[in-house]
Amino acid sequence: MLKFSAMEERVKARGIKVYHLNIGQPDVKTPQIFYDTVRSFSAPVLEYVSSNGMPVLLDAVRGYYGKIGAELGRDDILVTAGGSEAFQLILACLLDDGDEIIIPEPYYPNYATSVALAGAKIVPIPTSPSEGYAYADKERIEKCITEKTKAMFLTSPGNPTGNVLSENELKLILDVVKEHELFLICDEVYREFVYSDEPLLSALQFKGYEDNVIVIDSVSKRFSACGARIGMVISRNEKFMEQALKWCQCRLCVATIDQIAAAALYTLPDGYFDAVKEEYKKRRDTMYRKLTEIPGIKCTLPAGAFYFMVTLPVDDADCLQNFLLNEFDDNGDTVLFACGEPFYGTPGKGKNEVRLAYTICCEDIERSVDILKKGIEAYNNK
Repeated sequence: MLKFSAMEERVKARGIKVYHLNIGQPDVKTPQIFYDTVRSFSAPVLEYVSSNGMPVLLDAVRGYYGKIGAELGRDDILVTAGGSEAFQLILACLLDDGDEIIIPEPYYPNYATSVALAGAKIVPIPTSPSEGYAYADKERIEKCITEKTKAMFLTSPGNPTGNVLSENELKLILDVVKEHELFLICDEVYREFVYSDEPLLSALQFKGYEDNVIVIDSVSKRFSACGARIGMVISRNEKFMEQALKWCQCRLCVATIDQIAAAALYTLPDGYFDAVKEEYKKRRDTMYRKLTEIPGIKCTLPAGAFYFMVTLPVDDADCLQNFLLNEFDDNGDTVLFACGEPFYGTPGKGKNEVRLAYTICCEDIERSVDILKKGIEAYNNK
């Protein structure tokens, strides 16, 4: 996703404006309460704090989950340096060399890095845009299970597909992993961004799967606070959490001030999420309308998160991106996206696909997709 960053700097030096559709960096303002809390911090010494997390933040997270019927104790939560550290920590605890983890594809490319660091292998579940990237099928999942399988991993709402699991689909997956004595790791960082009227779901709300479920959460997307680097591992599996705590103790603790300020974010009224979700829904609908104006393009309207996975009418998205940065501009403007091939574990897939993030305003979305349309035409005619 950051492959073209160095090239982008050279493009900007030539006076070209680059519209960013490549990363999920929200432009929604971080709530003022975060900054106010940082400024009011006045302890005489900035000390180490507990490795598992500060009580003020642990209790804030417990209160958040309590509102959706998932009762947690402090020992069920470990604060991490963002959701990325949470994922790395979980895999380090669960996977050994040669183990396998099942992940529906396309998936966030950094997952592959963390799995490789654990010495394990991703077994991808193929999905299709024509099916809305659905994968909650017992037979399809069980085909991927071997004696080396230790866990299944899912993101709902999905990055990069926007797929959202229904209650029945999530229950089916929980039943499969319990039957096969696997862990289910659920990345739920986009939970607020569901654009239907369906209630928000967490795997933690289901009874009887306490030993199987591990949840990754974060303030990054929910509160537009990516730079705070506050995430968490949540599980009621006591044995797993005992091992995970050792990793937290190894890195001592997460930043004190960020934890205190993150806890304050959880005091925001529910109306905050309603307004932010409505803004992203407008952006989603704007991008979908504009994308459908491009001849030959294929995409599915996302049900959640803030990404589109798009098939472009080109031979190679990587070559197109090089062209857009080095050989093309529209009145001094060009566009940057995330090429699709790294989002797949199956060789050869995603070559002409891209992930587009609608984390910029509607006006910029319209302009950037217009640039993309003209760029595709110029690329195919060169």
